[in-house]
Amino acid sequence: MSNGNAGGSLRRFYVVFAVVAAVGLGAVGYSVLGKARGSAVSVPVDLAGAVDGQELFEMAVPVTIGDEDAPATIIVFADYLCNHCSIFALQIKPLVEETFVATGQARLVYYDWPLNPTLGSFLAARAARCAGDQGQFWEYHWVLMRNQLTWGRLEDKIPTFEDYAEDLGIDRGEFRGCLNSDRHAQEITANMQLAQNLRLGGTPTILIGTGDGQSRRLPDYSFQTIQAVMEEILGG
Repeated sequence: MSNGNAGGSLRRFYVVFAVVAAVGLGAVGYSVLGKARGSAVSVPVDLAGAVDGQELFEMAVPVTIGDEDAPATIIVFADYLCNHCSIFALQIKPLVEETFVATGQARLVYYDWPLNPTLGSFLAARAARCAGDQGQFWEYHWVLMRNQLTWGRLEDKIPTFEDYAEDLGIDRGEFRGCLNSDRHAQEITANMQLAQNLRLGGTPTILIGTGDGQSRRLPDYSFQTIQAVMEEILGG
């Protein structure tokens, strides 16, 4: 089982998304906001021109956990400043991991979707990915979701993000170097564009699919709904 693995083979996910996005994926047309003050990129970046569907999938690197060969894929699009995303991360995701990921029934695939990037959620997404560079994406993800009402109010979030990293035993200097750069900005921007192209309604959005083309966009993020769809897709 992989824990916090970014990337890997995404070919099996193309079919899932292709069915969900019946309207098709067009060229990238994201409005690039540019670079924020200082060296830490906290807003979407240029994706180097128009990108077709498959190229966008390749750029929109998710973070995954679970067996690549699991029969089902549970896909999550979430925002670090979304209170419902916090509920999902702190209460529902542990149940999903225990019930479906740990048992090999599903792989969890996480995509960042900062709905209000200038308020700090884009920088938070980069911070979690920087923590992931040191093998602690999910631990940092939990801390951000648990403390969103604290760091979300801060004008300068970087020192607090560094404190969170240090509290987890992450090398502060290495983390700072990652955060004060543009590292991971491209994949997070591509994550956002993927969500827009799929015409998702908001966060958190949960999709469940299989490699044979069956897929479902869930009406809510409750564990009961996830469990019911998993049982239906996997034949009980």
